Parts: sequence; structure tokens; C-alpha cells
Amino acid sequence: MESMLNKLKSTVTKVTADVTSAVMGNPVTREFDVGRHIASGGNGLAWKIFNGTKKSTKQEVAVFVFDKKLIDKYQKFEKDQIIDSLKRGVQQLTRLRHPRLLTVQHPLEESRDCLAFCTEPVFASLANVLGNWENLPSPVSPDIKDYNLYDVETKYGLLQVSEGLSFLHSSVKMVHGNITPENIILNKSGAWKIMGFDFCVSSSNPSEQEPKFPCKEWDPNLPSLCLPNPEYLAPEYILSVSCETASDMYSLGTVMYAVFNKGKPIFEVNKQDIYKSFSRQLDQLSRLGSSSLSNIPEEVREHVKLLLNVTPTVRPDADQMTKIPFFDDVGAVTLQYFDTLFQRDNLQKSQFFKGLPKVLPKLPKRVIVQRILPCLTSEFVNPDMVPFVLPNVLLIAEECTKEEYVKLILPELGPVFKQQEPIQASNMILLIFLQKMDLLLTKTPPDEIKNSVLPMVYRALEAPSIQIQELCLNIIPTFANLIDYPSMKNALIPRIKNACLQTSSLAVRVNSLVCLGKILEYLDKWFVLDDILPFLQQIPSKEPAVLMGILGIYKCTFTHKKLGITKEQLAGKVLPHLIPLSIENNLNLNQFNSFISVIKEMLNRLESEHKTKLEQLQIMQEQQKSLDIGNQMNASEEMKVTNVGSQHIDKVFNNIGADFLTGGESENKEDGLQNKHKRTKDLTDTLMDNMSSLTSLSVSTPKISASSTFTSVPSMGLGMMFSTPVDNTKRNLTNGLNANMGFQTSGFNMPVNTNQNLFSSPSTPGVTKMTLGTPSTLPNFSAVPPAGAKQTQQRPTDMSALNNLFGPQKPKVSMNQLSQQKPNQWLNQFVPPQASPGMGSSVMGTPMNMMGQSAFGMQANPFFSPQNFAQPPTTMTNSSSASNDLKDLFG
Repeated sequence: MESMLNKLKSTVTKVTADVTSAVMGNPVTREFDVGRHIASGGNGLAWKIFNGTKKSTKQEVAVFVFDKKLIDKYQKFEKDQIIDSLKRGVQQLTRLRHPRLLTVQHPLEESRDCLAFCTEPVFASLANVLGNWENLPSPVSPDIKDYNLYDVETKYGLLQVSEGLSFLHSSVKMVHGNITPENIILNKSGAWKIMGFDFCVSSSNPSEQEPKFPCKEWDPNLPSLCLPNPEYLAPEYILSVSCETASDMYSLGTVMYAVFNKGKPIFEVNKQDIYKSFSRQLDQLSRLGSSSLSNIPEEVREHVKLLLNVTPTVRPDADQMTKIPFFDDVGAVTLQYFDTLFQRDNLQKSQFFKGLPKVLPKLPKRVIVQRILPCLTSEFVNPDMVPFVLPNVLLIAEECTKEEYVKLILPELGPVFKQQEPIQASNMILLIFLQKMDLLLTKTPPDEIKNSVLPMVYRALEAPSIQIQELCLNIIPTFANLIDYPSMKNALIPRIKNACLQTSSLAVRVNSLVCLGKILEYLDKWFVLDDILPFLQQIPSKEPAVLMGILGIYKCTFTHKKLGITKEQLAGKVLPHLIPLSIENNLNLNQFNSFISVIKEMLNRLESEHKTKLEQLQIMQEQQKSLDIGNQMNASEEMKVTNVGSQHIDKVFNNIGADFLTGGESENKEDGLQNKHKRTKDLTDTLMDNMSSLTSLSVSTPKISASSTFTSVPSMGLGMMFSTPVDNTKRNLTNGLNANMGFQTSGFNMPVNTNQNLFSSPSTPGVTKMTLGTPSTLPNFSAVPPAGAKQTQQRPTDMSALNNLFGPQKPKVSMNQLSQQKPNQWLNQFVPPQASPGMGSSVMGTPMNMMGQSAFGMQANPFFSPQNFAQPPTTMTNSSSASNDLKDLFG
């Protein structure tokens, strides 16, 4: 790898050094930058040809350089002769101007080391193309090494040389004197140009007389660069020391022979004994047969034979050669017409450009790109001709690679994309571009599409011409897959919708809907549902074609696998829009049937989807009921046992509520503290006895059915101590409260978790411990109030009725025994198995409030408000003695 890099580096360095040494100090370098060595040409291929650019205008040129080192071997007077001959040829070329002659851009400049002049851009000399690579850089460029002339190039090239000779002979009265492949240059466009006027001879007679051309005798002692190439020289030059225009025609014949024989001349000349060689050549020419010309095309073979005739008068002249049938090839004629295009008016040009698409497929691609494309793009400066030229340019673009298109065609199309004047031409340009939009979007880079191509499409959608709008709407679906999604969503779709809403043309409106329907597949589902479908309801017209377009978009969206319409939109927006449209009076029977068919499909799917959803919900509910029934069967025994206790507890708490509401106003406030303490102790003992009985019942069935014992309660904050509903599945509840709960006079500690059921095991994660004390605003009922303190409630009545209710069931339990029980077991005695009427929103909240608040400040708990009770009036007064005793307890 390193050796390859070093070799490449040395090659680049050598080439740079050669270029620098070749033109160093030459005045040409002041105005031109000299580039790569590309070819060689001129007499003996002595001129090196370089790429170059003009510094001021960046115009591309070719720089011809003659390095004086090539003639170091000669004597000084021989060097001077060579330099003079070269200068004469360049100076003569500079004075002559014709399309068939090489155009000089900068005259000859001489420096100490070289001669240099600049011409139009050049590809190579004909000699290089035919395989003579003398004075070329090594290795030879593949562009030259692999170059093969097409028939049309050869025909038109020889025709161009003939036209150039006709100009010299007829107009300039000059004999070139050295027509050879070295002096025929192929420019960058592939045109054949004549150069090398080193040995030209002008007529010595006045222009009105028969031209006469003096000829110099051949001097074998002169350097080869001071003599014409004898292999292409007419015999009369050597044998009779004469020349005329026919001598150039002989040279043309030898060139034609060489072109069709891979660059080999018809005769090889011994330069050491040139007279003998030409004498032998003369005999061979007189016996020249068709076999010697077998490689030459048959239609031009006889003409070449005539050109190589020994007698100059038999040879056809240059003007006659331009008219032979061989050059009537359609490709050659087309190329010839392009070369004379500047002489034609717009009408002639337009007729020619209209017929050109039929000719282009018959021409080789390189010829089209090199010769025809530059001529076509040069016409873009003429706005009136653009509509006639553009179809041909786009036809060529189809045959080009993407790289060729970007390099050769796209830069020329830039101004055409933006052309808006004249209006008629601009409209035609839009139509042409729209028809070739797939080509543009395929080969144009994304950035250029956004900057040039799509703005042109947008302009077409907003054009005042209905025909352009229709064509644009018809063509957009054909290339929609090539448009990037953001451009389509944010720029193209809004313009299509705008064209549909604002146009006064029914055709444009219908085409807009059809266009939207065709490009739905390139959009995402939610954009269609949120943007396209609501737009349909904004369309004001009710013509049948418009309605069918609307129906088509709905149907496409509804049936498309990627899109689809949701059940909610079907029911809420689509069907309410479609059903009224279906009964429009303008619709015929077939159109109405189309509407009804789509509506039925939508209703069927709506019914199917929603029915499936409801069936699934029903199955889930039935499964849940089966679980609930199982739970109820497991808890049936508990239900039977706890119903009795529940009834007793309901009656107790109902009486408590009734007495609390009546306030015990009939009681005497003057009873002593001693009776109150006694009754309080008796009531407490009785309650403890009965609660122990209830505890034994509830503890016997630890698994409690959620559906029969607890109801789902909403979160009521910390005051109610419940935050989440009880799960419908079976729970293993050991106790009503956490075992860590302690009963204190000033309050109690209990775990609180706002995200889980309070009635959980002690190891439930996420539970924090919270101490609920007696509110500061409430009286502390844990101690007996002092004597003489003002009582806020009436004197309690006798509690014998309540004692009778709980007395017979169990012997009394002392406070010490009660304190030894588990707090949760003790509290379970207060949990009723089912809700009591009128006890508020939560049965489970009642014992908690009774334990946490009612026993220590019942009048402050909002749960015990009159509106939370719905007991019949009889329950409020069913036991006056129980009410009196409770008043004593809470007094």
C-alpha cells in the first residue's frame, strides 16, 4: 500500500513538474490556469495539449504548449526554422475564423522555454483517437485509449473536414498542404476541426483570376518538423513540385483510408529515399483496386478511389464531396443542422426540435451527450424556444445515469424550473415537467427536489389554468411514492385541499378528491382520520361526481388495511355525514346503491366490533360472578352466625344514634357523679361480655367473603381510615385491624396506607404507622370531668334495657381480661357482617369511627349527622332507658 502511494505521489509530482516546466514564464499563464496534460496534436504531434481555464471568467480552454527541449538536438539555425514554421501555422490559424477550423482563444505567446496559445476546449487529435499516442502522458488516459469512433461520428467528421477544405479552397483561396490525422482536432463536443497551417499556400493571383499556388521543392535536409507528413502528401508535391486544391483532396482521401483502417496510411514512405518511394506509390495508385479499399464502406469506396487518383483533375473537389450520398445519413444531417442552428429563425428551429425526438434514439449516447445536448441547453436562453427544446432534453435525461444527469443536465434546468414568462411558454413548460415528473424525482437529489421541483408542482396546483391544475392532479398519484412524507403532509396535501375548496371548476374539484383517494396509501392513519376525513365535510358542492368522490375516500379509508376508521369515528362522524348525503336528490339509483352498500358495510362492522366487545365484558362478568358464588358458599356458615350479632349491634347503634339526636333533654342534670360512674362501669362490663361473644363467632370463620361482608367503598381520607376498595377476590383476613394497634386513653396507633386496604396482615409492605390522638378541639372523655363542671348533655337514663340485651349471652368479662385479648379480635366484635340501614356509605367505617371517635368525642364526628341516618321514627324512641344510660356514658 505504501509503495502504491509513493508511486502515485511520484507520478503526480512528475506531472506537476512537467506542466510547470512546460509553461513556466510564458505570458499565457498570466491569464490562464494550466491543468492536466490530455492530448497531443499538430505536425509530428509536437504540441502538448493541456486543460485550462481563464482566470477572469473561469471559461474552459485548451492550452497548446510546444516545449523547446524537444529540439535541443538540432543546430541553432534548424531550431529557428522549426520555431518559425510553428509560429507561422499558429498565426495563420489565428487569422482564420470558421466553424470547421480550430478556434483560437488566445494568440501565440513565446517564452525562453516554450511556445503556447489557447483554443476552444479540446478532447484529442484524430491521430490520438486512431492509436498514435506519441507525446502523450504515460499511462495513456482511458478516455483516449478506449475511444472508438461511431459511424455517425466518422461520417460527420469527414463531412466537417470536407466543409473546412471547401471554405479554404473557395473562400480563402488557400491550400492547406498538410491534411493529416495529427492536424485534425476533436473538440470537447466531438466536432472535427482543422489546424496545422504550417505549410499552407495562398494563391498568388488576384482573387478574380484562377488561383495559382506556388510550391516549394522537397528538401530532405530540413528537420522533420519543417516538412509536411509525406505519407499523406499528394504525389505531385514530390514528383512535379506543384500543388493545388486537388492536392488537399488527395490528402483527404488518405485520411479517409486511415480512419477506416485503424490509423494506418495507404502507403508507407521511406523518408530517406522519398523520390523512389513516391515513384513506387505512383505505380500502385494507377493499379488501385477495390481489394485495397475493402475496409472502406461500399457507399463511399468509389469516392475514395477517385480522391486517390494520380491525376489531380479526376479528384472531386471539396464542395462535391460534401454532397455525396454517404453524408446523407440522418445522424450526420442532424449534427450538421445543429452546427448551423445559429443561422436559423425561431420557426425553423421549432420545426426541427419537434422532429428531433424521432432521431435521437438512432444516435449513440456519447454523440447525443457530447454534440446534441450542449446545443439544446444553449437554447434555454431563448424563452420562446424552451417549450420545444425541453422535451428533447428530458428525453436525453432518461438515457443518462444519475451522475450524468446531475452533472450535465440539472444545472441547465435550474432557470427553467423558475421560468414564468411569457405566460404561454411557462404553462407549456409546467405541462412538460409534470409529464416527466417521475424522471425528475428519481434522478434529482433530495435537496434540489425541495428547492426546485416541488415548488414547481405547487405552482401548477395554484395556476390559473384549469387544464394545468387538472393535469397536475392527475399526475401527482403517479409519483406520490417519490415525494418525502413531510413535503406531502405539510405542503402538497394542503394545496390539493385548497384547490378543491376554492375552485369554481367541477373537474378540478372531482380530480382533487380522486387525487386524494389515490394517495391515501402513502399517508398515515391518524393524519387521514384527523385531517382528510374532516375536510370532506367542508366541501360545499353536492354534485353527484363530488359526492361519489367523497364516498370513494371514505370507502378507501374504511377498507384499507393500513388505514381503517375507528368504531368511534364511524358512529360519531362518518355515518352522520354519509347518511344525509345518500339521500341527495341528485344521485341516481346506482350511486344511491353505492352509498347504501358502503353504509351497510360500516354498520355491520360497527355492530360486529361493539357486539364482540360487549360479549367479552359479559363473559368477564360471569366469570367474576362464579368466583363470587364460590366465595359465598365458603362464607355461608359465617353469614348465618353473624346475622344474629349484626341485628343486635344494629339495634344498639341505632339507639345510640337516636338518643344522640334527641339529646336526652328529659333527663335531670342534677344526678350525682357517683351514679354516673357506677352506670358507666356496668355498661362497660355488659358491652365487654357481649363483645366477647361476638368475637368468638367472627374468629371461627377467618375467610370472609368480600361480596357478603364488605362493600367497595370510595376513598374517604384519613378520617374514615379507608382509601381503597376491597378486592373482589377471596382474601384471608385474620383480624379487622393490624395486630400492632394499641388502645390508649388519648388515642391509638394504627397503620395507614392510602394505597391499600386497611384490613391487611401486619406484614403488608408500604404501610406506615400513624398515631391518631384526640383532637385538640374535642373534650377528653378518658377521665371523669371535675365536679361542678358544666355538662353539655342531658343526664343519661337507665341502661337496663341494654344490659338485658347482652346480659344473658355470656358472663361478664373484666377489663383486665379484655385487655389481654388481641386488639383485632376485640375490635371484630364491633364489625357487623352486613350493612345496617341508614349507617352511611361504609359499614366498615362505623366501628372504626365508634372506636376512634365516637367513644371519645362522638358529637364532633360528621358521620353521625342527621342526614346520614334513615331510621324510621320508631327506632329513635324504642328504648328510653338505653338512651339515658348512653347519655350518662358520654356525659
